[in-house]
Amino acid sequence: MAKEKNINPSTSGIETDVGSIMKKYDRESNQRIWTGKAKITVRVIMIAFSLWCVYVTLFATFLEEIRLTSFMALVILMGFLIYPAKKNNVRENYMPWYDVVMMALGTGSFLYFTFNANGIIQQGTKFEAYQIVIGIIGILALIEVTRRCVGIPILCVAGFFILYALFYGLTNPDFFGRVKYFVRNLFYTKTGIFSTPVDVCSKYIVIFIIFGAFLERTGISEFFIQLANSAAGKYSGGPAKVAVISSALCGMVSGSSVGNTVTTGSVTIPMMKDTGYKPEFAGAVEAAASTGGQIMPPIMGAAAFLMADFIGVPYSSILGRAILPAVLFFAGIFITVHLEAKRLGLSGIPKEKLPQLKQLLKRIYLLLPLVMLVVWVSGNFMTMQRAASFAIILAIIVSLFNKGNRITPKKFFDALEAGGKSTITVAAACGVAGIISGAITMTGLANELINAIISVANNHLIIALFLTMLCCIVLGMGVPTTANYCIMAATCAPILIRMGVPALAAHFFVFYFGIVADITPPVALAAYAGSAIAKSNPMKTAFNASRLAIAVFIVPYVFCLSPALLIIDTTPLEVTRIVITSLIGIFGVSAGLEGYLKREMNILIRLLFIASGVLLIIPSVVTDVIGIVLIAGAIAFQYLIKKEKSV
Repeated sequence: MAKEKNINPSTSGIETDVGSIMKKYDRESNQRIWTGKAKITVRVIMIAFSLWCVYVTLFATFLEEIRLTSFMALVILMGFLIYPAKKNNVRENYMPWYDVVMMALGTGSFLYFTFNANGIIQQGTKFEAYQIVIGIIGILALIEVTRRCVGIPILCVAGFFILYALFYGLTNPDFFGRVKYFVRNLFYTKTGIFSTPVDVCSKYIVIFIIFGAFLERTGISEFFIQLANSAAGKYSGGPAKVAVISSALCGMVSGSSVGNTVTTGSVTIPMMKDTGYKPEFAGAVEAAASTGGQIMPPIMGAAAFLMADFIGVPYSSILGRAILPAVLFFAGIFITVHLEAKRLGLSGIPKEKLPQLKQLLKRIYLLLPLVMLVVWVSGNFMTMQRAASFAIILAIIVSLFNKGNRITPKKFFDALEAGGKSTITVAAACGVAGIISGAITMTGLANELINAIISVANNHLIIALFLTMLCCIVLGMGVPTTANYCIMAATCAPILIRMGVPALAAHFFVFYFGIVADITPPVALAAYAGSAIAKSNPMKTAFNASRLAIAVFIVPYVFCLSPALLIIDTTPLEVTRIVITSLIGIFGVSAGLEGYLKREMNILIRLLFIASGVLLIIPSVVTDVIGIVLIAGAIAFQYLIKKEKSV
C-alpha cells in the first residue's frame, strides 16, 4: 500500500537553519559583521568592484598586466574586509590591526605592479631585492585570503609544489637565487598568479558570477523548484524527482555544490523525508544532484568557459559535447530514486498541493536571459563577456514582469554587491591555481608526473585513467569548481593527452572527477551538508551519494576509451545509437546497484544488470548487442520470478 503523507512543497524545510549549515561546510559563508557606516563603506567597495569588472571586460584597452594586477589587488582588499582570520571569531564592526596591515601590504603589492607595469615589463629579468620582497608579500597575502575563504586543502597542494620547487625542482645552487627566480616568475610574469585561471576569471567568470546574482533575484530558483514540482511531483517518490530536476537547473548557474545542496535541499530534503525516504538517502539525492549541476550545460558552474580557453575550442563545442554525459548522470539518479520509491511503496505529492503548470508557463519568460545567453555565445554573435552583460540587462528587464521579484534599485545594488563577494573566493582560488601551475611549469614536474604515471601504467590506458582519477579526487577535495578544474587541467589532463586521449575527452575526464570529490568520502562536503539538513549519518549519506552518482564514475572512462560518447569523430546515426544504448545501459547499472526491479534481486542478477549496463554504455556495436541480450534476459528473469511469486 502506498504511503500517503500531507506534503506541502512550498513550506517544507522552513525550519532548516541554512545559515549555520553553510557556515559549517562552506568557508565562504563565514564573514565579518559590518553595520552602519562601515557596512555602507564595504558595500560601496563591492559594488564599485563589480562595476569596474564590467567596464574593464567590455571597454578597457590598457595592458593586460594592468587589468590582471588591479583585479587581484581589489580581490585582496575585499578578501580581508569580508573574511576574518578564524571561523566564528568575529565582533561587530571590528577588524584587528594585523588584518589592516596585511590588507594594506597585500593590496599595495599588487597595486605596485599595476602602476609600474610598463617599467616592470621592460626591465626583463633584472629585479631589485625590494621588488622580490613586494612579490613575496603579494603571494603571502593571496595565500592568506585563500585560506580564509576557500580553506586548507588547496593550500596543502600549493604548499607541496612550492616546497618542491624551492628545495628540489629548481637547479640554481644558491637558495636566494632560487627564491628570486621563483618569485619573479610567479608574481611578475603571466606564467604564475596572472596565468590562464586569473585571466579567464577576470575576463569571463566574474561577469557570469554577476549575471548569476542578477538571475537569482529574478526568482528563477523558486521557478525551477515549482516547475520541477509541477513536472514530477505527482509521481511515485515525487519529491526526490523534484530534487533531481530542480538541483540540476539551479546548480548549473550556482557554481557551488555545497551552496546548491543547502539552498534547494532546505526545501527538497524535508519533503523527501516526509514522503518516506530514509534520511541518508534524501540527503544523498540532493547532494548528488547538486554536484551534478556543475556538469550541466549551458553554464557548468562557469567551468565551460575555462575549458574552452584552456583547450582553444569554441564554447559551443564544449556545450554540445557536455549534453549526453550530463543526461546520463541525471538519468542514473532519476532511475534510482524511482526504483527506491517503488521498493518502499511511496506516493507522490497530492495533486491539489502542486503548482499549476498553466500558471508557471506564464513566468516562462524568466528563462529568456539564459536562453539568449546560450544563443549569443554559441552562435558567435558576440564575445562571452558581452553576451553575459546583455544577459544581465535582459534579466533586469524580465524581472519587471514578475511582481514579487522585480529588480528595484536596491536589488540592483544588492546583486552587484553579491557578485563582488562571490568573486573573491573564485579569484583567490584561481590565483593559487596559477601558483600551482607556475611551480609545475618552471620545475618541469609536469613531465616527471606524466612519465611516472605512464611508467606505472605500463602503457595501459585503463590503469592511467584509474591513477588519474585518484589524483583528481584527492586534489579536488574541498576546492571550488573553477579552481578545481584549473588544477586538474594543469596537473592531470596532460597525462591522458600523452597517452593518446583526445584533449577534449581528457579535460572532461579530469573536470568530472575533480567535481565528484564533493560527494566522495572521506571529504564529501556536499554530502555532509545534505546530511546536516537530513539529520542523517554523514558517511552513510556520502556513500549513498556516490552510489547515486555512479554514472559520473563510469562515463568518463567510456568517453576516454571511446570518444564517440562525446560526439567526437562520429556520425548522426552513430550518435542516435549511442544515446539510446547509453540510456538503457545507465538503467541497467542503476537497477543493479539499487537491487530492485518489480522485486528484490539476488546478487547474481544484480551483477548481470550492472555488467550489461556497462557494456551498453561503451560505444561499440559488439558490446551493445551483448549488453542488449544480457539485460533483456535479466529483465525477463525478474518478471518471470515476480509472476511465479504472485501465482
